Amino acid sequence: MPTLTEKIIKAHLQEGTMDRGCPIAIKIDQTLTQDATGTMAYLQLEAMGVDQVKTELSVSYVDHNTLQSGFENADDHKYLQTVANKHGIYFSRPGNGICHQVHLERFAAPGKTLLGSDSHTPTAGGIGALAIGAGGLDVACAMAGRPFNLKMPKVVNVKLTGALHKGVSSKDIILKVLQLMTVKGGVGKVIEYTGEGVKTLNIPQRATITNMGAELGATTSIFPSDEVTYEFLKKQNREDCFVALSADDDAVYDETYEINLDDLEPMIAMPHSPDAVKSISEVVGKKIDQVAIGSCTNSSYRDMMIVASILKNKTVAENVSLCISPGSKQVLTMLSQNGALTDLISSGARMLECTCGPCIGMGQSPITNAWSLRTFNRNFYGRSGTLSANVCLVSPEVAAYSAIKGVISDPREAEFDIPAEPDHFLVDDSMIIAPEKQHPENVEIVRGPNIKPLPENTPLADTVEKQVVIKVVDNITTDHIAPAGAKVLPFRSNIEKISEFIFRDVQAGFKQHCLSVGGGFIVAGQNYGQGSSREHAALAPMYLGIKAVIAKSFARIHQANLINFGIVPFTFANEADYDTIDEGDVLKISNLHQLAPGKAMMVENVTKKTSFAVNHALSQLDIDKDVFTYVKTRLKNLSIEIGGDYEGNVIELMNKGLLE
Repeated sequence: MPTLTEKIIKAHLQEGTMDRGCPIAIKIDQTLTQDATGTMAYLQLEAMGVDQVKTELSVSYVDHNTLQSGFENADDHKYLQTVANKHGIYFSRPGNGICHQVHLERFAAPGKTLLGSDSHTPTAGGIGALAIGAGGLDVACAMAGRPFNLKMPKVVNVKLTGALHKGVSSKDIILKVLQLMTVKGGVGKVIEYTGEGVKTLNIPQRATITNMGAELGATTSIFPSDEVTYEFLKKQNREDCFVALSADDDAVYDETYEINLDDLEPMIAMPHSPDAVKSISEVVGKKIDQVAIGSCTNSSYRDMMIVASILKNKTVAENVSLCISPGSKQVLTMLSQNGALTDLISSGARMLECTCGPCIGMGQSPITNAWSLRTFNRNFYGRSGTLSANVCLVSPEVAAYSAIKGVISDPREAEFDIPAEPDHFLVDDSMIIAPEKQHPENVEIVRGPNIKPLPENTPLADTVEKQVVIKVVDNITTDHIAPAGAKVLPFRSNIEKISEFIFRDVQAGFKQHCLSVGGGFIVAGQNYGQGSSREHAALAPMYLGIKAVIAKSFARIHQANLINFGIVPFTFANEADYDTIDEGDVLKISNLHQLAPGKAMMVENVTKKTSFAVNHALSQLDIDKDVFTYVKTRLKNLSIEIGGDYEGNVIELMNKGLLE
């Protein structure tokens, strides 16, 4: 009676038992990185002393930091290309496309496990892969041959019935799921889609849904692999990797939701959260200033063809700026060949690179106080680059039709054609560079001056007495902690520099404050660290001396990143204690060396002369990991390289007196 998720996990299980909430470790078949997170991941891989990656396939994509306004991004691209060449990693060049779109087209396969240093890695779940987003260090460890550690997730069934009406999109399905479950409703869960409605959705439509499953906080989302999957793979010349996969008919799920696609209408996520969802009918007529179409959520060939059909022989409203980013070189070339690109350009749309672009704040920031419709996956405060902007998330149909009308509009009123599936996708992998196989030892890795070594952490003391340097509310995102955008992203490989931007839009002078008081604690509300997988939101606070975060709850990836870099994620045993703490209070945590799985700790509020209990979700492996993270840095400084048996080599070095 297993679910599809359970079948794939069982086939890859290396440690643990598949009981809900219990620690497990699974073998990883594939990895992907992108340039905003990849540089750190490969610096970490180098520090491990691994000659060649141990996965079946690893791919390095450049799709985030493509704006070359200085040498920094270009230098990172050269580093990424050369380090990939040396270590057995495929390299997707700038301009080849967004990592999730290209991976879906060319590499993702049913039944495979994929770990990516990007939170939207679950996009590949649309093709039946178990695809999980993680921090760069976890991905580096997977490339080094280590299994990926997680807790056995619950499995949620979203049963789809009926079929979508014209003008209603798969984007509306996932927005409906977000309305039902909220941005924290998927934490510790895999969302599995079943039902007759699944067969009415092609692979790009399914991938839109699994992509935005990240906004639920879910471990991943997945669709069955069926005849629709086979046809997509066949058209990509990859039918040899097809395998039929589905849950058993009598599979048992932890939760079940049902969505009748016949009844679904266009939806919209209002500012500033992906779960602030309304029906489009509630906001029709609202004047808009900008429309942005693209991102890894909605930049497929199908999406672009629908947009082109809506815009054909029309002109974008004079009050609207429209920009469009195709998802891949494959998509852009096919649009060029069939004439749809001409329809887009003729409408007045501004065509951008095949990159993440505006979604990551890399250009196209809207005007002051703008209302911007975007087909993206996130509309967090400030993410667009304009703090006063009101960003809404919509389908390509809503976006394109609204761009013509100048106001939020219902695409069910538009005249357009549903594109036919192409007989074959254009396959051209010339911008994917295979690694050196014969003599990788001769490859020189090129490092620009902006690429700095990993910062060094110190072991956690038994007693830590520090100030609460910042107190924040619920649903703080990694964009709040470590902002994206054209001014910040070039420093992804320079933690000292990027630390200047930490909490930039929340607390002025945060870096200087941390340095002046010698670091401290962060206190937070629910779902702290939701959003992007960027480990800089943990690395930079570590550099600034943050020793623990005490929150009501954490987003999965950020909690793992905190652990990876020696910051302890505590949760309030009694959430009401959050209200008793003020910014600037001095907290004292003792007996930290006695941390043990399931053991609560006491925190003394020295300022208020009170105390409160905190819990943690650390496994013994997590507790030990802080030691090995520190040791790894020491090894790098001592110029000692180690190979696959990391823990065994560390213990041996300790026994020889080479390490404390």
